[in-house]
Amino acid sequence: MNYLDNKINQHFPGLVVRKDLVKEVKGNAIVPTYVLEFLLGNYCATSDEASIRSGIETVKEILRAHFVHRNEANLIKSTIRERGRHRVIDKVTVELNTKRDAYEASFSNLGITEVLIDIDTVKRNEKLLVGGVWCIADLAYQYSEDQRIVPWILERLDPIQMSHVNFDEYLEHRKAFSLDEWMDVLMQSLGLNPEKFTRRGKLLQISRLIPFCERNYNLIELGPKGTGKSHIYSEFSPHGILISGGEVSVPKLFVNNSTGRIGLVGYWDCVAFDEFSGHKKKHEKALVDILKNYMANKSFSRGIETLGAEASMVFVGNTSNELEYMLMHTNLFEELPSQFYDSAFMDRLHYYLPGWEVEIIRGEMFSRGFGFVVDYLAEIMRMLRDYDFTHNYANDFYLPTEISTRDRDGINKTFSGLLKILFPDGSATVQEMEEILVFAIEGRKRVKDQLVRIDPTFDFVNFGYEDMTGKFYPVQTLEEQQYSQHYYQCSGTETEETEIDLEANKELPGVVEDLEIIRNGENRFVEFKSTLRWNIHSNQADPKLEKSSLKTIVAFMNSEGGTLYVGVDDTGKILGIEEDHFPNEDKFLLHFVNLFNDKIGRAFTKYVDHQIIEVEGRKVFKVVCQRSAEPAFFKDNERQEEFYVRSGPSSVALSMSEFMNYSKDHFKN
Repeated sequence: MNYLDNKINQHFPGLVVRKDLVKEVKGNAIVPTYVLEFLLGNYCATSDEASIRSGIETVKEILRAHFVHRNEANLIKSTIRERGRHRVIDKVTVELNTKRDAYEASFSNLGITEVLIDIDTVKRNEKLLVGGVWCIADLAYQYSEDQRIVPWILERLDPIQMSHVNFDEYLEHRKAFSLDEWMDVLMQSLGLNPEKFTRRGKLLQISRLIPFCERNYNLIELGPKGTGKSHIYSEFSPHGILISGGEVSVPKLFVNNSTGRIGLVGYWDCVAFDEFSGHKKKHEKALVDILKNYMANKSFSRGIETLGAEASMVFVGNTSNELEYMLMHTNLFEELPSQFYDSAFMDRLHYYLPGWEVEIIRGEMFSRGFGFVVDYLAEIMRMLRDYDFTHNYANDFYLPTEISTRDRDGINKTFSGLLKILFPDGSATVQEMEEILVFAIEGRKRVKDQLVRIDPTFDFVNFGYEDMTGKFYPVQTLEEQQYSQHYYQCSGTETEETEIDLEANKELPGVVEDLEIIRNGENRFVEFKSTLRWNIHSNQADPKLEKSSLKTIVAFMNSEGGTLYVGVDDTGKILGIEEDHFPNEDKFLLHFVNLFNDKIGRAFTKYVDHQIIEVEGRKVFKVVCQRSAEPAFFKDNERQEEFYVRSGPSSVALSMSEFMNYSKDHFKN
């Protein structure tokens, strides 16, 4: 075990589990992660390898003996009949049979219905009535010649979730971890290897937890396939439910007026719409109207009665176009179903999580380290819903008066949720709160800026924050910085008619200092290099370092563009180009131009802008790369050509066959 694994086992004994064990015990059982980790937490919550091995075999045996596979349902029924009773693990749903005035349970995989269940069990577990709950149940069989009597008898039913969580101990032991360590613990708890993610990448993953700890939080995430958008909402918590965007109705989501039964929002902490994107998907107008009202007012109507609920709403879906195309030709909401392509709906979203920044999940990104049993973390998230950290930054920062109440609410709720997750006792430093506040402002700004493009009744807002001296700090999204030539245009119009001249308007709202970009760390669109040519360790010029910078530029041009900062180390520390030991700035710039022309080619200079800027009193070389219309290559000393593209925060080389496949989809000329 590494240092972090030892530390989490030391402070949270019995509440953590090695994350790769889930895959080992799951087999072909179609069951949420929290169910498996509930079992692993009972038998494998230890760092002792022998105990883990023994526990795995126990869990496998429990699943083998009690988990109901659909194709083995008849065998389980026969077992119950022959033995008289048997314990099963299955998803149970309950309905009220008004003709018999009795509650009846249905077992999803076992395929049996109308099993009588006592009213006390239903009252203790009301989610059985809406969506169903995974349970461990003891079933008995007693045949009767009276055909009206169901032979299945439910003797005992226990929902699969932790029975007790000590919140005070959680708060106390959190103090033993630095912020970076805690973020890594959370990433491992989500089953992800923190070493494969940048700091910003971790924040994006962790922010998916906000709907579980913040009441009535409205989140949307649109992005490419394969980034794990829906996984957390189906696998992480017994208090969240994932539904298909096309399978929801007013009775299911809010209230059935004929029966008076409350829908999903009355029972679940988080309701997530999966596969939400798609123009052709049809939704009832009544659903859209009630949903908009609920997202704004936390209430909905049942006849003449108005009811409140606390469920957060999440909308996840895939995008079919690349980021630059959306900004150039449409907008970031282009994939919404037609009934939801409504500025009033969009305006009720607190945060737009940029799915195009989230890396496609690959095998090496999964964690083999220790993390919280997800059911334990889910219970902690639920307890945090009782806390409100929306104004914890008020002693150090404040939002300008021009930011509207709705924008302010979105920012504050995101800030509160992320602060709860990272600092559950609220004890963040000023710098840490500032980082969270910037992240929160960015997500609401992404919503509002698109509304300005879509609906002319919305005014441009100067998003940012002020410190106690009154100094204003503008906040900018990464796509705004990356594609400023397209970002400010109205949806569907030509760029030339509406784009903002950034050079002539450096004080325009939203144009952020480079320092803010550097603070956010490296990502798909931003990379740092300590020097252009000078090896600090060997104290001499090194051609390998020159290649490292040039291949980054090539990768940016072959992907979606990006910005290279030379004179900044990979932690974001400003070193300055003085470390390259050129006699003056002109010599530095001349050396770069000669390198570029020789190793990449003069024809590609039209895709690159470069300048020396000042950041925190030091000179930094900034190279802004646009997406190229044709493939760009790096030529080595033997004039061999190498093709690079961006993959997350890295530049990777493609083989010839990979290049051919990539070129077909990426380059239009």
